[in-house]
Amino acid sequence: MRIDQLLWCLRYYKSRAQANQACRKGAVKINDRTVKPSSEAIPTDQIALRKDQIWYRFTLLDIPKTRMAAKLVDIYRMDTTEHFAHEHKEMQDRAWIKERDKGLGRPTKKDRRDLDDFRDETQKDTQKPTEEKN
Repeated sequence: MRIDQLLWCLRYYKSRAQANQACRKGAVKINDRTVKPSSEAIPTDQIALRKDQIWYRFTLLDIPKTRMAAKLVDIYRMDTTEHFAHEHKEMQDRAWIKERDKGLGRPTKKDRRDLDDFRDETQKDTQKPTEEKN
């Protein structure tokens, strides 16, 4: 089976076009060799692919006939991805998350509406005395 079709069947990519593009970019390896999308994969191949800054590694146990449910994927592959790779990705994702303290940064929609109401009230108060003088 073609490697791009296999990666699609094993649900690593949502479409064959994405799997094809990953192969062309060099993000897929079979037995530590960069492969083309049309390369054939056979059982016992060691496959590695880079996706979302993680090198996923697995051993192909059998060739699936079609795309299958996510629960059945482990029948066809044995995952050998290092556990720390996922933990490292989670730490990177958490590093970007920052809590915004109340009153700092961009105002929320409610805060902005309250400010607009306040401005409207102050403008009405300042305009009334000038209108009475005329």
